[in-house]
Amino acid sequence: MRNVLSIAGSDPSGGAGIQADLKTFAARGVYGMAAITALTAQNTQGVSGVQSVSADFVAQQIAAVFADVRVDAVKIGMIANGEIAEAVAQVLAAHRGIPIVHDPVMIAKGGASLLDHRAVSILINHLLPLATVVTPNLPEAAALLAEPEAVDRATMQAQARKLLALGVQAVLLKGGHLPGDDSPDVLVHGADTVWLEGKRINTANTHGTGCSLSSALAAELAKGLGIAEAVVAAKAWLSGAISGADQLEVGTGHGPVHHFHALWPA
Repeated sequence: MRNVLSIAGSDPSGGAGIQADLKTFAARGVYGMAAITALTAQNTQGVSGVQSVSADFVAQQIAAVFADVRVDAVKIGMIANGEIAEAVAQVLAAHRGIPIVHDPVMIAKGGASLLDHRAVSILINHLLPLATVVTPNLPEAAALLAEPEAVDRATMQAQARKLLALGVQAVLLKGGHLPGDDSPDVLVHGADTVWLEGKRINTANTHGTGCSLSSALAAELAKGLGIAEAVVAAKAWLSGAISGADQLEVGTGHGPVHHFHALWPA
């Protein structure tokens, strides 16, 4: 059994953040652990409040896990502020060689900011260079690069290349915000560029898709898959989770995906 640590914020409604990460780890057959960076007040309709955990205590949580448990992969989600970004980077820098998937959670689905603007440069300079794969959506990529949001594939690919130049090993840029019926993602890794095609699934229940995809990717890397193979496996699982989302009845806004679509009877 592989052990995967999530460093992220909490979602009390259970659809995103730490709660989604732990569900994903269980669904993908790995043992999940969690260091909490922030508490949020949110539900399927949006985020109404954020309370950050102190940076020192975030570092203490992570150090406690590493002191006792073999960690096979790390997923980084919501960081909240620059102090936490620095603390996480300092702790993880002592454990190089472990796959790290960084989902740069910056903007909630409802539009609320989830990252202190002062923290962006720290995230870019200290956290991204530690990452095996970074998994931004189009608004997050635009915010990281201080550029307009991509509206076509050519701009997506160009922005993915610019993110790669920041020092990460691979970039999975998610195209769910593109207009049209298709929802393509692009993976750039070294000199390789791979487009992962996908049809847009007709559902409003997509809360936590980014958290869940990055956690599934971390789980697959922990099992020993290569980056491209892990991305394909994680995307296939998430597609099923989105397709099964309408089986759940959670909230009146953007509901969660069905993490256990392959395990629970319909």
